[in-house]
Amino acid sequence: MTPVSIAPGVVFGDGSLVFTCGPCVIESGEHTLFMAQAIRQALGEPFVFKASFDKANRSTGEAYRGPGMTEGLRILAAVKEATGLPIVTDIHTPDQAGPVAEVTDILQIPAFLCRQTDLLLEAGRTGRVVNIKKGQFVAPHDICHAADKVASTGNTRILLTERGSSFGYNNLVVDMRGLVVMRESGYPVIFDATHSVQLPGAGGAPQFIAPLSRAAVAVGVDGVFLEVHDNPPQALSDGANSLRLDLLPALAAQLRQLNFSPRLPA
Repeated sequence: MTPVSIAPGVVFGDGSLVFTCGPCVIESGEHTLFMAQAIRQALGEPFVFKASFDKANRSTGEAYRGPGMTEGLRILAAVKEATGLPIVTDIHTPDQAGPVAEVTDILQIPAFLCRQTDLLLEAGRTGRVVNIKKGQFVAPHDICHAADKVASTGNTRILLTERGSSFGYNNLVVDMRGLVVMRESGYPVIFDATHSVQLPGAGGAPQFIAPLSRAAVAVGVDGVFLEVHDNPPQALSDGANSLRLDLLPALAAQLRQLNFSPRLPA
């Protein structure tokens, strides 16, 4: 596996455990900066900050989507300047790849869009790191095809993220064997602990964030993705499956203890 370096102290695939944390969506400039600073204090080490400028796949048309690309990128640029943290955000259409790459360190392909060839190719052409979230409908051994599309542009700075698989209606399940299969692709693998506990269309089950995270790190992943909020019941998106900010330090400490380095072969 070739490690993917994001910033000093933030390298996926070198045996360290990298955290990607932040609120689901940008709620305001003030709140976004507050969360970045609070998470950095909670973790005590560099991490990748995540917040979306648009949630284009909300369940209902009335749900809050975010401030949009122009304002959202302005806020993310301000957070990056103020904190020095690397940034990841979602893109939904090929034309967003270039402008977003000017601000962020990682372009994230949402799970529902992981097969969209034009989106993957345009993301790859930016030269930025591309994080592909495995769709709930995609087998672990098939997500390599999405990675191959990005790699066909000459960009092999690719991350793969597991976020659970559809299991009947309004439920997701995580097959820990899939983490091993995905790492066999040669790309670093991230476990998305908070989207994995969604009950799509019916809320979430945050009590399973910690046990699933511990299981994934014990199996062997290169990073853990956590949507974190200071007041989940009041969050404008994904509050039902977000980790409460005050629970982050203890969980991070547990996961660091479980992480093993150097990586053992599968």
